Amino acid sequence: MLHLMWRRVFTDPVDWQLAIAVVIPTLVVALAVARLVRNAATRMMRHALGDTLNTASPIVRGPLRLITFVTFLLVLLVLIFPAFEIAGLHPRGGLHLRTLSDWAFASGLKVLLIAGVAFALIRAVGIGAKRFEHDVNFGTGLDALERAKRARTLGGILTSVTTALVLVIATLMVLDQVGVNVSPALTGAGIVGVALGFGAQTLVKDFISGFFLILENQLRVGDVAAINGIGGLVEAINLRTTVLRDEEGTVHIIPNGAINTLANRSMHFSFYVVNLPLAYSTDTDEASAVMREVGRSLREDDAFSPFILDELEIIGVDAFEENAVRLKVRIKTAPLKQWYVGRELRRRIKKVLQQRGIQMWSPQRTISLPVTSPTAAREAALRDHSMSGEE
Repeated sequence: MLHLMWRRVFTDPVDWQLAIAVVIPTLVVALAVARLVRNAATRMMRHALGDTLNTASPIVRGPLRLITFVTFLLVLLVLIFPAFEIAGLHPRGGLHLRTLSDWAFASGLKVLLIAGVAFALIRAVGIGAKRFEHDVNFGTGLDALERAKRARTLGGILTSVTTALVLVIATLMVLDQVGVNVSPALTGAGIVGVALGFGAQTLVKDFISGFFLILENQLRVGDVAAINGIGGLVEAINLRTTVLRDEEGTVHIIPNGAINTLANRSMHFSFYVVNLPLAYSTDTDEASAVMREVGRSLREDDAFSPFILDELEIIGVDAFEENAVRLKVRIKTAPLKQWYVGRELRRRIKKVLQQRGIQMWSPQRTISLPVTSPTAAREAALRDHSMSGEE
């Protein structure tokens, strides 16, 4: 029966030893190519899903086995008949050597060029992302770590998106070169893209807003910010959402696309502002001199000097109110340290003002009562008495 099968495949009598000598190397080549494709697919899945990918899981192992088998079968069918012709055997059908050589010098070179350009683009983007991370990661301290973290995030996103886009385009171009009609695939992809665009507009908006939020360094993890009027500590910045925790411990999860107003209170430096209410009888020049003394003493304190970036600034008389004059002062501090420095500043201001006898505003109320003479009071009493007697 095997002899009849070989008679149907070959036109001439078959040299069994020669046929086996051709089949075995072809099988080895097909297995090697299938293994390479499996490894490449595994790396792509790990790159897309993360290092936690479990290749032993049936969900992952099944598709990998299918990819390996299909690749092995395709390579074997493509190479086996040209290999027989090279060995001097003459198969009746299959892919002939002349057909394969014509395709190799025409479309095959284009496929190699497409694969080479795609590989070069992916590598160039990867190298560019690494260079970007290296250039951004300068200096030392927490700020350098934050910059490096943002650079790695942006580099990873850029690399993933570019790799996926280049692979999809290269695959479609290769399929077109091997004779597969890609028009239905492009039409289907366009319809799916339009459907997803209409159905996921908010999601896409969130991702784009999150990307630019990280790219433009508008916000960092650990900053204190107010987003849409909600203030708190930034605990996480994702591509889709930003997580805030307020002073009561409540966690606010805000979609990045819904951020209309953003006030970062800890970007590079901060100011602590004091509007000091003084009585109208107080000499504002004297009060300003006292404020400068308080600022110098605070800056000379080892517990606070590392967090104070400049001398206390006297802005001046800021407002005339009904019962007080407002003297505005501010002090420049490191990010997130304005409240720590500001509380101590207020404590020292109150203490020094009391020692110097400088009066701050205190609520006072004046009540005026009408004053009448004794004669007028006696006449009013007699008038009231007479009126009661007549009744």
